Amino acid sequence: MTRPGVRYALLAALLFGASTPVAKGLLTGVSPPVLAGLLYLGSGTGLSVLWLLRRGVRRASEAGLARRDLPWLLGAIGFGGVLAPAASLLLNLEGVFTALLAWFVFRENVDWRVALGMGAIVAGGALLAWEGRLEWGGLRGPLAIAAACICWAIDNNLTQKVSASDPIQIAALKGGVAGSVNLALGLLLTGAVPSAPRAAAALVLGFFGYGLSLVFFVLALRSLGTARTGAYFSTAPFVGAVLSIIFWREPVTRPLVAAGILMAVGVWLHLRERHQHAHTHEPLTHSHAHRHDLHHQHTHGPNDPPGEPHTHVHTHEPLTHAHPHYPDIHHRHGHE
Repeated sequence: MTRPGVRYALLAALLFGASTPVAKGLLTGVSPPVLAGLLYLGSGTGLSVLWLLRRGVRRASEAGLARRDLPWLLGAIGFGGVLAPAASLLLNLEGVFTALLAWFVFRENVDWRVALGMGAIVAGGALLAWEGRLEWGGLRGPLAIAAACICWAIDNNLTQKVSASDPIQIAALKGGVAGSVNLALGLLLTGAVPSAPRAAAALVLGFFGYGLSLVFFVLALRSLGTARTGAYFSTAPFVGAVLSIIFWREPVTRPLVAAGILMAVGVWLHLRERHQHAHTHEPLTHSHAHRHDLHHQHTHGPNDPPGEPHTHVHTHEPLTHAHPHYPDIHHRHGHE
């Protein structure tokens, strides 16, 4: 299998994971709710500018959002950007809930390598979150964090439904709405306005750590499906922990080393996956950036764009064949 989606997912995890230790330096003088709002707002604002600049210099290479995409996108924004609180202690649960929803609700295929690899990655994340002791501090905090992770998991699965469209446009809309809502709530709750330099730094960090990360995440959803993308993205806490050693002189601990080994095993198991069987493509008409590969053997009209990759509305005729594949936007078929 070609694996551009794996690279996108790991790059998304790298950018998002790196944002955590960097954001730690911005917390002095900025409350966490306000900081979360600024990070999201930086994502939405920066990507909106990038989207406008790209449209101004050349013809868009990605398909814009269509009316049929709006219910899925509004649902993703509502769950991920509005309902999910800004919490990260048990963020590795997001990957678990994302995979469970993808497998049991949206019917993505799974084999033992994928399931075992997901388990290893999540176990590594749990080691990073564990402080070496068991304490009972009540249910409110863990339940709130679990609820947030469920919301983000729903967000991920709904975003997959629109991942054929322009990832910059999707990420800009999600970041803009989430940033506006979270920043307004943060200012309402704390009343503290950060200094201009700290606010600017948070906006720039949000553009890279949240905005570009989400663009790569959407591209991975397009190529890999939701569960596998969520599994690779769950390595982000390890990236943050390693960078904390560099930036903040955090100690190298045995749980960190064990977490790294578990996550490496999990990623290796996913890379070893080879899913191949005879499957049938139902007729499908949609628009997205594509090349004339195995699944795109259509003819062009006089107004369709030249060169590759290009974007235009095209129709997939019924096709039955066998080849290695992921549950990408062309392989959402059922399994026995």
